[in-house]
Amino acid sequence: MDKLHHIREQIAALVGEYAALAYRSQPFLPGATAIPPSGKVIGEPELQNMVAASLDGWLTTGRFNDAFEQRLREYLGVRHALTTNSGSSANLLAFSALTSPALGERAIRPGDEVIGVAAGFPTTVNPILQNGAVPVFVDVELGTYNIDASLIEAAISPRTKAIMLAHTLGNPFNLEMVQALCRKYGLWLVEDCCDALGSTYDGRLVGTFGDIGTLSFYPAHHITMGEGGAVFTNDDELARIVTSFRDWGRDCYCGPGKDNTCGKRYGWQLGDLPHGYDHKYTYSHVGYNLKITDMQAACALAQMDRLPGFIAARQRNFEQLLSRLKSCEEFLVLPRATENSQPSWFGFPLTLREAAGTRRVDLLEYLEQSRIGTRLLFAGNLTRQPSMQGQNYRAASSLKNTDTVMESTFWLGIYPGLTEAMIDFTADRVETYLGLNF
Repeated sequence: MDKLHHIREQIAALVGEYAALAYRSQPFLPGATAIPPSGKVIGEPELQNMVAASLDGWLTTGRFNDAFEQRLREYLGVRHALTTNSGSSANLLAFSALTSPALGERAIRPGDEVIGVAAGFPTTVNPILQNGAVPVFVDVELGTYNIDASLIEAAISPRTKAIMLAHTLGNPFNLEMVQALCRKYGLWLVEDCCDALGSTYDGRLVGTFGDIGTLSFYPAHHITMGEGGAVFTNDDELARIVTSFRDWGRDCYCGPGKDNTCGKRYGWQLGDLPHGYDHKYTYSHVGYNLKITDMQAACALAQMDRLPGFIAARQRNFEQLLSRLKSCEEFLVLPRATENSQPSWFGFPLTLREAAGTRRVDLLEYLEQSRIGTRLLFAGNLTRQPSMQGQNYRAASSLKNTDTVMESTFWLGIYPGLTEAMIDFTADRVETYLGLNF
């Protein structure tokens, strides 16, 4: 064992040398250096953890996953945080949990309605359809790009069971109004926080207002494990149901490599199974296998130490770009934070006004020539996507602003890997295109 320990120390030293060389900062060359809209920021701590996890040889969730879930619970201030293999899977698990027969009359059933928006990422909506429920779309506000909360109550019908919304690009939606409506009508609230880790509303972290929240750890997001996500909640029953759906639908909640956590593995009587049927092979839900590997968790565990700095950098970059682009307000709808919120911004959304006299595609191609990356606001108007043709949904209001998002909105990068010079160059190019840089 001493020799193995010595070899691991040698490997760790080499990893440190490699990281110092591989992740050296490079000079910024305007117009030549790429300015991506998003990306990962990793270095020696992440590599050390991932190599250590590989050397452990424990290929499914293990010690690093346990440590990461604990850190995430502590950061969010919640009772349960469960890793999964993507933010999209997190949304699928969160919504599927609400369909569990264990929830009795509150369970969402096929044909029940769920209020959301069509301006966003499809996998905030897809789980609703995948479980046979009906998305009900409400329009968004330009500027915040979140649901127009004043339109929600009119969208509620006797079949409404839940509201499922994302905090768009890290900007919290109006949680005061949404939470009040959920309480008034007895609705579930699912908060998609995949773009919003660290955002707060009324001084409280998003994701902790609703019944259940989700996160993504894709490389573009606030912290990364490559592919990955998490579901978090303070509800013990929902946590058990999510675990079941994530782990093949089984009733047993033992972790990988563990047996008889309940203390009565062969003492259960469930369904039509023989008494004492092995609880490890008893299934209470039609589930999936959506777990991660320990190497992924190892990367994310190191990222948690960087999270406060990442959030500060995103907010700093956002404020710098906002200050620079105020000169363009005649031609662009600038982003605004939801009242009473402090976003941990994922991106910098902009909408071209008619006064700009140009098409979005022309501006984006111009920026691309200077190697400035951009993204659309995901699906734009999801109801106009090919995937929604023939699907069962309802539009509860005009989707005028949602259509504007599809036609004229895009976002710029502000992630922590961008420097002040990169942000300034981005603003210069936008101003030049709009004829404001003399």
